[in-house]
Amino acid sequence: MTLWKYSLLAVSFISLSCFLWDTTNKHLEYSVSLQEEKKKILQQLDREQISSESKKHLETFKEMQRPSQVRQLTSYKVLAGALPQEKKLLTVGISSAQHPQGSALLHTLQSLFQASSEPELDCIVVLVHLSDPDPAWLHQMAANISGLFRARIEAQQLLVIHGHLSGSLVPGDLGHINASSPCEAVYSRQKADYALLMTFAVSLSEYFLMVEDHVFCAPKFVSTVYWALAAWKERPWVTLEFSSLSFSGKVFHSRDLPRLTTFLLLFPKDTPTHLLLSEFRLLLAQRVPIRLSPSVFYPAGNSASEDTCFPKEKEVAFGEPDNPVANVLTDMSPVWDVLPQYAYVLNEEGYITLDALRGNYLVVIMEKPQKVIRIEVLTGVDQEGQYRLQQGQVELGYSPLAHSTGCARYTLLGPLVQGNLNQRVFYEEGTVEQLSCIRLLVLASQDSWLLIRQIRVWTQPEEEESWRHPGDSAGIVGLGNPAYMAGRK
Repeated sequence: MTLWKYSLLAVSFISLSCFLWDTTNKHLEYSVSLQEEKKKILQQLDREQISSESKKHLETFKEMQRPSQVRQLTSYKVLAGALPQEKKLLTVGISSAQHPQGSALLHTLQSLFQASSEPELDCIVVLVHLSDPDPAWLHQMAANISGLFRARIEAQQLLVIHGHLSGSLVPGDLGHINASSPCEAVYSRQKADYALLMTFAVSLSEYFLMVEDHVFCAPKFVSTVYWALAAWKERPWVTLEFSSLSFSGKVFHSRDLPRLTTFLLLFPKDTPTHLLLSEFRLLLAQRVPIRLSPSVFYPAGNSASEDTCFPKEKEVAFGEPDNPVANVLTDMSPVWDVLPQYAYVLNEEGYITLDALRGNYLVVIMEKPQKVIRIEVLTGVDQEGQYRLQQGQVELGYSPLAHSTGCARYTLLGPLVQGNLNQRVFYEEGTVEQLSCIRLLVLASQDSWLLIRQIRVWTQPEEEESWRHPGDSAGIVGLGNPAYMAGRK
């Protein structure tokens, strides 16, 4: 009897312990849930505060613009060519000065025109600003350009100017450089030169493409830029990048050029120009670079001072894609017994569907978060473009949901350009969040077959840490925290 009582007592204690353990666990789970909810509320409040600060900061920036004043301080002389009779799609802007090793400008122009077809050239005007004040050099360069590219000048595809900036908008007169270091002289001259170039270019075209005077151009680079601009037309952006070079390949809206020239001239002459371009993008709410691959501009020599004063970012040798282990889901009906996983496997397979509808998706859900550095999405029949996704975009997903159903939050990587996407992936400075999903989203229904040929992913090896974009790791004093830029106006 005593043994039975002890057994009953032991069972009671065990039951009580289990009850207390379960209650404690539920209490802990409830506490954690409350903490998470509180954390979300605090984050939301922080976002609202940041958004408010952003609006004040952006309004201040708008108020400080003085485009008319900058224009009043500029004067120009046309050395060759004439203004186009109609507004073009794109101005290719080149600023060039004397270099101790000799100028590569003529080779750059030759490469540019050889890389472009006549229909492509009809969409652009090449604006060359000869910035050196030496009259003999100006006369000789203008004569050389006129002799070699007379047909382009007569077709109003090439315009050569010399500009002068009077007065001073920043500490240290940009018109009379007296620098204490070689780099300071380069930065000071460069800011003035670009301000003159961009101020003249404002009314020539809808977009402005910055190109240095010592580059080679890839064939059909104009078409590459054209189709990218068409795909991005309805989306907010400040700078599109078509090269890893510090300056070449950057495209801006022409309407932003007055703002950009004012911004460049607001800073002291020793402020690096390439950092200002990054800060300008951040200030207008584009938090990460938008860089399309592959590059269409390559270096063709440089001056010694510019080698020293500007960071050199080499083209990344990506090698073959290394698609990490992932599950693939879609709400599109397959043709035959094709699996959505076929779009992600690195072979000749693909995923085929019929009559894709607006809002349909295919999502790659990675087994574990990854530091992805490049993504390529290919749709349609190779080269021909048949059966490609006519309107779609690729999104990056974070915060994976339970049971591998997708991610809780997505951000835009970019729209498909002629059915494809090939783009670098950059992350905001200081972020520790890694990528968990890649989602291909259908933006418009199409009454045709759709072939998602392949999704290719490149990840960064764990031992590498230098994944941030050059110029994004250092802020310019007085601009405030770039993370405050929550939305472009």
